[in-house]
Amino acid sequence: MSNCRFYRDLGWRTGVQIVPVDCDSSNNFKITKEAVEAAYEKAKNSNINVKGLIITNPSNPLGTTLDKDTLESLVAFINQNNIHLVCDEIYAATVFSSPKYTCITEVIQDMDCNPNLIHIVYSLSKDMGFPGLRVGIVYSYNDDVVNIGRKMSSFGLVSSQTQHMLASMLSDEDFVEKFLATSSKRLVKRHGVFTKGLEEVGISCLKSNAGLFCWMDLRRLLKDQTFDGEMVLWRVIVNEVKLNVSPGSSFKCVEPGWFRVCFANMDDDTVEVALKRIRALVGQGKKAQEQAQVKSTKKRWQSNLRLSFSSSTRRFEQEGVSVMSPHMMSPHSPMPHSPFVRAKEHWDLYSSV
Repeated sequence: MSNCRFYRDLGWRTGVQIVPVDCDSSNNFKITKEAVEAAYEKAKNSNINVKGLIITNPSNPLGTTLDKDTLESLVAFINQNNIHLVCDEIYAATVFSSPKYTCITEVIQDMDCNPNLIHIVYSLSKDMGFPGLRVGIVYSYNDDVVNIGRKMSSFGLVSSQTQHMLASMLSDEDFVEKFLATSSKRLVKRHGVFTKGLEEVGISCLKSNAGLFCWMDLRRLLKDQTFDGEMVLWRVIVNEVKLNVSPGSSFKCVEPGWFRVCFANMDDDTVEVALKRIRALVGQGKKAQEQAQVKSTKKRWQSNLRLSFSSSTRRFEQEGVSVMSPHMMSPHSPMPHSPFVRAKEHWDLYSSV
């Protein structure tokens, strides 16, 4: 899967081609060595010159963290193939429950690998809530990358006032510690309220422990289990339900029906409004399914009825008995009724073109 911003941020200006690493719900969308190798071989077979692997940890859109074993396998893979590993750790301090967050720097300390291939990008926009300040960080073990970064930074300098404010804030370790602790408590509470509200109407989410969003499973609400069907549902949610969610296809998800929904960018009252609208959406979906089931049951009953009369007619005609047409049945004849109606890290290979 892929962070949808990678295509814009890495591809639009540079022409870099993104090759997604396919993950699915069979293992809760966990990245595997086999999946990375398959994407790598697919790229090579397409004559794509793979330059590196980019991951987001914690994951956007999944809201999950990569464990140490997984990170070690990714480091071993890029080291074996002599390609770079870029770790987007922008959600590092949004972890609100176990398992704990593991930084790539912790992993490579105990491994025999080429550190010049490891690069980390970070920002204060998520953890500290400063998206408008546009403050980003590149941390690399590669001197060439750092030197290029210094030269490029002149096109996006952070103002002196912003630097002074952030330096003062980050120097206050007590404040930062309390701020992040409070943020974690609020995130876990909001996550619990939101996911429980979804569960009450039969909507499940991928089990997550970080981030500002949930990976919501709406596959059962799809009219057609296709990406076209996903887009139809997305348009209904955006235009009619009036909720801003992101379809899984925008993250290159291989299964239609998954949506990313942010729960941390609104107050408690707005959360309740959102849940109320989702309940209404699910209710409409159930009603439509029930109507479709009634219609389908009625059609089957009528078909069976015609077959029954046709069979009986042939049998009686063979026996020489006259049979009245079913359309001439008495209005008092008992008509049978149906006894019931029943109402599945983004991780990418990037390359030069």
